[in-house]
Amino acid sequence: MLRDHAPGYRAFDEHNAFLFNSYYEAEGPRHARPRRGMLSRPSLDEVRAYRAHVDEALERVLPALQPGALDLIELGINHEQQHQELFLTDILATFAENPLEPAYGELPPPGCFAVEPSSWHGGREGIVEIGAGDTGFAFDSERPRHRVFLSGHEIANRRATNEEWREFIADGGYRTPTLWLSEGWDWVQREQVSAPLYWRGDESEFTLGGPREIDWAAPVAHVSYYEADAFARWGGARLPTEAEWEDFAASADPAIGNQLDHGGPVAPRPGGGVFGDVWEWTQSAFASYPGFAPPAGAVGEYNGKFMCGQFVLKGASCATPRGHSRASYRNFFSPHARWQFTGVRLARDA
Repeated sequence: MLRDHAPGYRAFDEHNAFLFNSYYEAEGPRHARPRRGMLSRPSLDEVRAYRAHVDEALERVLPALQPGALDLIELGINHEQQHQELFLTDILATFAENPLEPAYGELPPPGCFAVEPSSWHGGREGIVEIGAGDTGFAFDSERPRHRVFLSGHEIANRRATNEEWREFIADGGYRTPTLWLSEGWDWVQREQVSAPLYWRGDESEFTLGGPREIDWAAPVAHVSYYEADAFARWGGARLPTEAEWEDFAASADPAIGNQLDHGGPVAPRPGGGVFGDVWEWTQSAFASYPGFAPPAGAVGEYNGKFMCGQFVLKGASCATPRGHSRASYRNFFSPHARWQFTGVRLARDA
């Protein structure tokens, strides 16, 4: 943005455009993404110097920027919030691979909570509208707002818990092929999956606070779409569609719940509402809405090019910066991904 809208701006380091371009074809050649782990990390002083360089240039030109440039800044701020969450989930994934099992910080011990009783909420039937409206910030994939038809359905009042997942395991959930999609069963066999990603045996899990006792009343986290779908079948239910979930959450306040208020360690907690703790898998593919067209240039690669082989997650997690999400928000991951704080809320036909 500064390159195109700040007269006289000079890049902090001319190599960065090549080294740190993650996937934008419109930005030209880049370091191969599978080899990015081989790059030397900049020092803390270099990172701070880079940030000061960018901040100074932006503050200088900000008063004179036109609406198009301001839209890019708003997009950049929201993109940075996504990376605040990714920092924590990447740290968790990296530390979990370390045989010393280091802790990122301290977490309070699990509380002594009973599992909240489950119940079902009847969803609306007929034609409803989903997607972001014309005002306020939203990512391009959230628009345009459009009408969909909902059949009779019910949605669970809470997410599936660790205790319920333990029952799924004990009942042979990971050993029963009839519960699984074909690709999911192949994945379970190939990767020898038998529990959520960071569970260590029957009683402990690895967290940002290091190894600790599993909180059985807390929402289960770090499960894939394949696992979520199998768990739903085992429970005589299914995953909600994106439209069912969004209509269910439309009146909920996205700013409440267990979400990120600081940069320290986080974990899902018992209770909670619609937003926070864990992202919730839906059965809906991440695809374009009627009338969607990606913007021109590199910004158009932000979401549109990933609308293949991904599934939508809704809500927010304990690592999502508070205020970042909304009912129309469309997070998305491949069906085998589970390093994010991903969980399950069940639905069923009515």
